[in-house]
Amino acid sequence: MTEIHGFIAPGFAGVRDAFAGNFDNGSEVGAAFSAYHRGQKVVDLWGGVADIDTGALWQEDSMVLVFSTTKGATALCANMLAERGELDVEAPVSRYWPEFADAGKQDMPVSYLLTHEAGLAWIDDAMTFDEALAWDPVVERLAAEAPKWEPGTAHGYHAVTYGWLVGEVVKRISGKSLGTFFHDEVAVPLGLDWYIGLPETQEHRVVKLIVLEAPTDEAVRAMMDLFIGPDTNLGKALGAPGGAFGDPNVFNTRAVRAAEIPSANSVGDARSIARAYASMVGEVDGIRILGVDQVKQASTQRTSGPNIVLMDMDIQFGLGFMVPSTMIANRPGSFGHYGAGGSVGWADPDAELGFGYVMNRMDIGLTGDQRSANLMKAVYAAI
Repeated sequence: MTEIHGFIAPGFAGVRDAFAGNFDNGSEVGAAFSAYHRGQKVVDLWGGVADIDTGALWQEDSMVLVFSTTKGATALCANMLAERGELDVEAPVSRYWPEFADAGKQDMPVSYLLTHEAGLAWIDDAMTFDEALAWDPVVERLAAEAPKWEPGTAHGYHAVTYGWLVGEVVKRISGKSLGTFFHDEVAVPLGLDWYIGLPETQEHRVVKLIVLEAPTDEAVRAMMDLFIGPDTNLGKALGAPGGAFGDPNVFNTRAVRAAEIPSANSVGDARSIARAYASMVGEVDGIRILGVDQVKQASTQRTSGPNIVLMDMDIQFGLGFMVPSTMIANRPGSFGHYGAGGSVGWADPDAELGFGYVMNRMDIGLTGDQRSANLMKAVYAAI
């Protein structure tokens, strides 16, 4: 039986039971979960094994890479600039990033970058791993790239390119890289252990991901190739830019964790993610990071119809955040972002809740799984 550590407020014992249950049924190896209600931390739990090779246990200060849960942090930065009046999301991207006007993109609004409607989910030509980590080579290629579909006519998940597209706009406006902006404007004021571009001094705290390995059965592999093979939209988007990140094991390397890939490589803990989301829907220790009106704009659904990259799934977006749909059965008005393998950051303005869930054993799917669903359901039951 896995030993569970941490804190629960009175009345939240059911959340601890749900967390322990995820281990008992074999769906967890190591994980952490946190929740804030009305600005107060009510759940902060961790447990399990952090390193299956050594048997080292998950610690209170353990952190892990959270893939697309990163997109929520990036969306927050863009929404902060919008709230300050420094970014007009309906203005052309080229107003802030002149080079982006190439290939007929001169009139594309910033909002299309946030809603995955830009048609720039991958880059046609191959890029090296080093180029993909260096920032400028990627944004230069994206600026020159022609959209893969007519922008605004459909939405398709920009699984990796989202971070450079939105991040370059934030950089052009603020003069700071996305990772630096997030650190200075969000992480430091709120006291978060959540990084986009992990300092080497924090490497010792990082938990190794247990990635999903490619199937060895040829029939199963052939079936998977129909959905995520290198010639599919999803396969090209997941491997972007130019195939540099096709192997998920690269996300366990220091090189990737040190870089800024603001769609896919942030490293943090559950309590920091929960605290960040809580600060978007209320005050946390006197700090509210987004106002009510901007939260409403950020969480209002802007897309409709099938996602043409995610195999026509019903996954919808506000201004950079996922919103409820048939694939994401969270409460109306709530918003956040899931990460590949299972991690999530989510907020419910009406219930004044902020959630954060991280783990090392990756599961199939891009919109969470039963582990996080069990935990969020238990929190709602407690309030």
